[in-house]
Amino acid sequence: MVAGYDTCPDWAPAFGYIGAASCMILANFGSAWGTWKAGLGVCKMGIDYPKGVIKNIVPIVMAGVLGIYGLIVAVILTQAIRPPASGGYTSYSMYNGYAHLAAGLCCGISCLAAGGTIGVIGDAGVQAFGLKASGGKRAWAEGSEGDGDVGVGGNSEAANAEAANKLYVGLLIMLIFSEALALYGLIVALILSQHTYVCEGNE
Repeated sequence: MVAGYDTCPDWAPAFGYIGAASCMILANFGSAWGTWKAGLGVCKMGIDYPKGVIKNIVPIVMAGVLGIYGLIVAVILTQAIRPPASGGYTSYSMYNGYAHLAAGLCCGISCLAAGGTIGVIGDAGVQAFGLKASGGKRAWAEGSEGDGDVGVGGNSEAANAEAANKLYVGLLIMLIFSEALALYGLIVALILSQHTYVCEGNE
């Protein structure tokens, strides 16, 4: 029996690598999910109100940031994993492995939840914005990009734009708080990644 083997076994780094991999995979899945859902909404809205495509690209950008969160945590975790020493013993403890696994899952699952939320809110929100801004008109049916003065509901274009901007403010607030879910997971993951225990005798 080697002293310290029960706290620093040779398979302990597996937990660290699983944490890093799960963080990257889940964060990318959440980013792709949010981009997919919000992108569909932007494309549908662009048919009826082409002017608002660039303005409503915000949900897609926010969903893309989730992958960066996962990348940051995954890089930190992998750099903290120590290779075995020349004698075949590792100083990377099970404590580190469990902490890094928890950090990876914390950030990854938080980004996954945030991505789904951003996607659903972005999909519905941008379509509602386009419908409100266009006043119910269809740009493809009118043969223009909606430059008429009066919409289907009888409101002027200025009134429709003002109402749409109010809706847009609410949409941004919902997206910001959805993104905050991933930020909370990132902060906790960074704190967990700093919890270390090294088997000095195995260095």
